[in-house]
Amino acid sequence: MTALAAMPETTYSFAAVAKILEIPESKLRYWAQVGFVGPSVRAGGKMLFSFQDLISVKAAKELVDRGFAVARIRKVLDTVRASLPHVDRPLDRIRVAFDGDALVVVDAGAAFEVTGQKVFDFGLGDLAARAAVGPSAPVAGPNAVTPVVGPVVAHGSGATARPASAYEWFTEAMRLDGDPARLDDAAACYRKALALDAGLAAAHTNLGQIAYRRGDTRAARDAFEAALALDPDQPEARFNLANLILEAGDVELAVAELKRALQTAPDFADAHYNLAVALERLGGRAQARAHLEKYLRLDSESGAPWASQARVLIERLSD
Repeated sequence: MTALAAMPETTYSFAAVAKILEIPESKLRYWAQVGFVGPSVRAGGKMLFSFQDLISVKAAKELVDRGFAVARIRKVLDTVRASLPHVDRPLDRIRVAFDGDALVVVDAGAAFEVTGQKVFDFGLGDLAARAAVGPSAPVAGPNAVTPVVGPVVAHGSGATARPASAYEWFTEAMRLDGDPARLDDAAACYRKALALDAGLAAAHTNLGQIAYRRGDTRAARDAFEAALALDPDQPEARFNLANLILEAGDVELAVAELKRALQTAPDFADAHYNLAVALERLGGRAQARAHLEKYLRLDSESGAPWASQARVLIERLSD
């Protein structure tokens, strides 16, 4: 069996990888923008993740969560990327492990000796199974502007004492973003990240979310539009902008924006729900029902309040 034959040939979108590995999609997009870790396959004009990319992102997430500095993570990721093309065993025998110094690809059936304490390991067979089945991930209530990110694990002992790069300021901002009392501090960190990386679209999106939570819809809209000027394919900014437009009463423009969001992220469940609401207002009952049905297929939390509301709307549209 060759290395390529051993690896699944499926490719994955940003949204799919975010759900599989439970990482905010905006964080994934930032990592890709700065060349930290990201997709390597171009298809149909879009960048997609290979299974090898999925392994690298999983390893990067483990290291970030444990507080390792970005520069060090980049170095150790090179190790596993170099090892993966030479893997010629079934996936269920292969594990990726980190011993505190380097990432190594090991045969689970053989003894694994490390120079230091083993920090983590994960099996490729398990990762492949999760990628094939798809995760169960709750979605936020679709009638509100959805946050792009949530709080992240606090830095561990391996992290730098003070953010020094755009990524580190961005990560610190995400950590603070989850505390309503620290929104000013979070916004300041996002601005510091933008001062170091003016092309960081996700920071504009999250600043827009903070402005919205404060009730400043004009600033929120400006921020979402700034994000889209940098990254027109970012579905979170497009979705949030569409919701503001819908709240302002411009239903036709909101429909257009939500459709654009779904062109980039066809499995964006909340976008399907909000598009259904907007289409119903325009009299498009059949289209609205189709998007609600799609929302229910995507929404893994079948007992969630918005799923129940979707079913009520479908019954009303079927009369």
